[in-house]
Amino acid sequence: MPHIEPLAPENIRDPELRALIERSEALGVPDPLFPRILAHVPAHAKVLLRALLASHAEGSVDHKLKEVIRVQLARTAGDPYFSGLRSVRARREGLDEEAIDAGSGKFENDPRFTAAEKWALRYARAMYLSPENVDAAFYEEGKRHYTEAQIMELGAFIAFHYGMQAFMRTLRAVPLRDDAAKSKAS
Repeated sequence: MPHIEPLAPENIRDPELRALIERSEALGVPDPLFPRILAHVPAHAKVLLRALLASHAEGSVDHKLKEVIRVQLARTAGDPYFSGLRSVRARREGLDEEAIDAGSGKFENDPRFTAAEKWALRYARAMYLSPENVDAAFYEEGKRHYTEAQIMELGAFIAFHYGMQAFMRTLRAVPLRDDAAKSKAS
């Protein structure tokens, strides 16, 4: 169990929070554990869940790419919770574990990724491991593949998700269900 006990579902009475938890569960990221821990402070939980859902499931950057980036970040952070979850939508759109593994590994020469996707994967890795290398030249390269709005969408997504992953790692949280194992089995 994590260091902070999640609230029991019947103790979450705020209808908006319950709806956000249901929407998160339908996406598969997060599973019920994260929102039930956050539910100790409903106002914050609602803001964070709305932001999480918007950053991951909305916008103009491909959802499957965001899912690969999200898992790459979780694995880099050593976070078993978020690295063990999988987006139902991304799987439905054709994302498989092999692509996720490649995006977390040696993606630079992997033909399954476009030049734009490789830049986005480098962006995620650099923001975490060496943000000092994300300079004007790096952003100029990104502008060959993405609009400035998309680059901001990616940057905010990376920062937000990495922060949540670091938080869950400190809580020693693990997924309530093992989506990674399920996706390999299906």
